[in-house]
Amino acid sequence: MDFFDNHKKLFGAATLLFLLLTAFVAVIPALNNERNNAPLPGTPEMSEDALAGKALYISNGCVACHTQQVRNVEMDKMWGERPGIPADYAANVRTDFWRNTATLMGTERTGPDLTSIGTRQPSPDWHLVHLYNPRIVVNESMMPAYPWLFEYKNEPTETDIAINVPEEYQRGKGTLVATREALQLVAYLQSLKQTKLPDGKPEPGFLYKRPAVVAAVQGAVGAPAQDDALGKELYATHCQACHQAYGEGLKGAFPALKGSPVVLDADPSLMVQIIMQGYDGREGFGAMPAVGTNANLKPEEISAIMNHERTSWGNNAATVTAEEVKKLMSTIKKMPTQ
Repeated sequence: MDFFDNHKKLFGAATLLFLLLTAFVAVIPALNNERNNAPLPGTPEMSEDALAGKALYISNGCVACHTQQVRNVEMDKMWGERPGIPADYAANVRTDFWRNTATLMGTERTGPDLTSIGTRQPSPDWHLVHLYNPRIVVNESMMPAYPWLFEYKNEPTETDIAINVPEEYQRGKGTLVATREALQLVAYLQSLKQTKLPDGKPEPGFLYKRPAVVAAVQGAVGAPAQDDALGKELYATHCQACHQAYGEGLKGAFPALKGSPVVLDADPSLMVQIIMQGYDGREGFGAMPAVGTNANLKPEEISAIMNHERTSWGNNAATVTAEEVKKLMSTIKKMPTQ
């Protein structure tokens, strides 16, 4: 019983047990994971601004509401082309000797998953407006605003990035510009892109497919896309954040689809091209990502989106079939970039 009466032996044994448990439960498994998982080929290194933005992402508590993990269920397909794998997180290295880095996978999805936000929404203009006040672009958003990442200047310099926001959201006088911290945070968000798997490597599939989407995709290719419910769902997922729920866009940032000559054009080829290749030729507006390509949308899904846009908000253009869209998609590479 001398062992339990001797505080030096007791605390020494407890310390030794703690160190052994730490080694076997934490350190050795971590080293083993590091050896067995390497970043995917082609995984880019984060820039200094993106690394600083990651620290801001953590310090502002963004991980409390946003995940960075695409689960292997069909409902997560909107967040990435494939389910996440361990290699997606292998590029996370220690910040320094004393501090490990966070994988930021998250546990709450109060806000959308950000695994591929840099691909889904590459426009820095959208991110800056969204950070200043999320309600400008997503009316129902519960995300807090981050106005302290911006400032008003009477005489902005040539290097300042000006932000166009509606008058009702203005909080000061002068020109609203982004601070260095805002630009760093956006640099981090833009760096979040799911790396493609190497050729020949089997890609994990999505489970529990949603019946409505499956039925629409598996239908006859030549049948008219009349399922406006699917078009509404896909529009809300891929288009609404910029073009808004009623297709009115955002003045000075994102063009309106309501009354748009591209949407109303009897020839749908340009509309298909923009969906598949993106567009960056309209002065005063942010770049549109290649939504169809980035989300790997099928002709049936693209025609559903197009028909929703061509027949909603007072638009009365003729609908297109999935077969027409499929033919146009096959000729896009031959079309000049606008």
